[in-house]
Amino acid sequence: MTQPYPDALSLSRKLLRALITLNWMFGAAVLALFVGTLAAEDWISRAIGADGDPRLLLGMRMIMVIAVLAVPIGNLVFSRLLSIVDTVRAGDPFVTENADRLQTIAWSVLTLEIVRLLIVGVAKSVSTAARPIHLNYNLSVTPWLAVLLLFVLAGVFNHGARMREDLEGTV
Repeated sequence: MTQPYPDALSLSRKLLRALITLNWMFGAAVLALFVGTLAAEDWISRAIGADGDPRLLLGMRMIMVIAVLAVPIGNLVFSRLLSIVDTVRAGDPFVTENADRLQTIAWSVLTLEIVRLLIVGVAKSVSTAARPIHLNYNLSVTPWLAVLLLFVLAGVFNHGARMREDLEGTV
């Protein structure tokens, strides 16, 4: 079977591999910053202008911990997408494993959106008029629709894979 878009698949694969690496690097950097806030609390507090406001430093630490915990979730998304791309490259994307992968991606994206809202909540709770923290507090429908679409697509893949297995069993 010829691949209609081999360059797009190759580019997607390279991009996903780069995103996996960048995701882990981001996690390592945030973890290093977190450790830095523990090792040099006074210096960090002065550097960010939070001296005299322990809530701000605590809020930053909470956001860092949440971000580090979100890194493996991001890795789930990227690695599952990479596996799906590999099945497309092999010419056999309509398998039940891809349905499972899409469902995992859907749950992961849902979790990441909840994590985003949690981070916004933490930032909002420690933000003051004297030291405001500016994050995007807008609630967007797009990620929620993406989650819904991913769950539906997972169901479509699962149904299609079962139909194909049934058809192969009759031939």
